[in-house]
Amino acid sequence: MKKIAYIEIDTHAEIAQAFMDIMKDSSEFTVDYYFSKKIGDLVEQSGEMVFLSDSSMIMEQLKLKKYDLIIIGTVHRYFNTFHALVQKYNTAVIVHNINFSNASKSALMASVFKGDLIYRLKLWWKEGLFYTSKAYRSAKNLLVLDEELSSQKLKFLPLFYSKSFEKPENMKLTIVIPGGVSQKRRDYDHVFKTIRNLKPEEECEFIFLGKAGDKELKQLEQLARQLPDKVSIRYFSDRVSHLDFEKGMRQADVLWCPIRRKTEFFSREEIYGITKMTGNLGDAIKYGKTAIFPKDYPAKLEFIVPEQENILKQFQELKNTHFDFQRSYNKTAVLKRLETVLDSLISIEKVI
Repeated sequence: MKKIAYIEIDTHAEIAQAFMDIMKDSSEFTVDYYFSKKIGDLVEQSGEMVFLSDSSMIMEQLKLKKYDLIIIGTVHRYFNTFHALVQKYNTAVIVHNINFSNASKSALMASVFKGDLIYRLKLWWKEGLFYTSKAYRSAKNLLVLDEELSSQKLKFLPLFYSKSFEKPENMKLTIVIPGGVSQKRRDYDHVFKTIRNLKPEEECEFIFLGKAGDKELKQLEQLARQLPDKVSIRYFSDRVSHLDFEKGMRQADVLWCPIRRKTEFFSREEIYGITKMTGNLGDAIKYGKTAIFPKDYPAKLEFIVPEQENILKQFQELKNTHFDFQRSYNKTAVLKRLETVLDSLISIEKVI
């Protein structure tokens, strides 16, 4: 059995959870997980080897065991620690923001003064911000979770598989909009305006499946008082629990993902589908749902559909459209692909 260490002491608990879920069934690899307390509190554990860690402990912890491969789930902080780690071990880093990972020292310096100054100064003085590109460059491999983002430099790591769910038998057309309700990364103004102007002949419900921020929460409260006939909405003012999220996603007839074309990370421009993956892609695969994306999103997947002008008609048509997720994204097939990639990351190191 080959041995892997998976480290997540920063941000992406959902990716760590996806890795845990699929690797449970691996007969070729065993995995030790090193999580910060924040991440450990967010993931569901069922017998995995999970160790509490942080940037001050991780190097000493890794000395105690021999691993064939170390995967770092996020390098958005603790750059000095991760730079030291990738130089010492066979390490693969998951890249979430490609432009940020390539940022020059001067670009990072300029970005320090464009956002949360105190936090960014802390990254500079205490966590080695200017080691960012070195940490990524020094890693033996860089990984992405969207195949469309892969290249010679960025290897695709297949994690997302479709769970087996029965098709919902909803009394009304149910459209789910997954993700935090914030204008920052999604165009909710467009969503609210579209819903106000609908004239459905049948009952339909929109579920905003993510916590609504202050401004957006007020807009939702106002929208709830102005809804057209036969339209209802559901929304959350607190963080959505894993159980509520799963229940809402299973209930969906179709997903609506009004992703903004461009966003920023650390004041660096990132473009969804080009330099950054959207989590809605993983949501669609995991729950086996057809998803409507903006027309300008560069997707080549059959279950990602460009938004049309008559979106109500599109919702109704897609409710009755079936994409066979189990054919392409069943757990056995995805795990086999994942194991092949992991094997290649280990084999490369042995050749070197």
